[in-house]
Amino acid sequence: MSVLGVLIRKELHGTFTSPIGYTVAAVFLLVLGYTFSLTLFQTRTANLIYIFHQMYVLSILLVPVLTMRSLAEERRNDTLELLLTAPVREIWIVLAKFLANLVLVYGMYAGSLLYAAILGMYGEPDWGPIYSGYLALALHGSLLVAIGLLVSSLTENQVVAAALTLGIALMLWFADAAAYMLPPPFDSIVLNLSLIGHFRPMATGSVFLSDIGYFLTLSILALFLTTRWLRER
Repeated sequence: MSVLGVLIRKELHGTFTSPIGYTVAAVFLLVLGYTFSLTLFQTRTANLIYIFHQMYVLSILLVPVLTMRSLAEERRNDTLELLLTAPVREIWIVLAKFLANLVLVYGMYAGSLLYAAILGMYGEPDWGPIYSGYLALALHGSLLVAIGLLVSSLTENQVVAAALTLGIALMLWFADAAAYMLPPPFDSIVLNLSLIGHFRPMATGSVFLSDIGYFLTLSILALFLTTRWLRER
């Protein structure tokens, strides 16, 4: 088995033996089921737009709780130095933690596929926005996990890591509102950092390469900075 495979297996074991993941997943699916029931009976429309936006918000609130222990706990237990002195490249450590957290996040998202199946059985939904909506969620989740890993590598305190990750995500969410208070050209720069501005088009069925590039670029940048930080330790 490759080094990355061994590390991913280790991280997955730690992820799925911790009660944090199950608790977060339970809260996520419980709130999502409640929201789906309300929107279905109130709107009586065969789409998941409201659900996608609910998942967007829940991810911002809950993913920081999943990623807070990724590297902060390693630092607090003094196991990060041991891991860094092993014959393992820093990029494999970061990727293993990233993919392990992403498996859990995508597992939570997969629970919502039941709602798409229900709409398909009892209605005639437009599948295009549903497919693009799940693409938006996949990119959104990967960005939040990458940011969470970066912040977790900077502190030993898990609560601080979760709070800072949440703060960064909220700042990106409301970047479009802050952009209107800035003079050119800073307003356009900040506007292009808007998280909801890049998520909303895909959630409603419009896929643009610029939106995909936004999520991929920031995710790769966060993983790169995490790797560099570990290398400097």
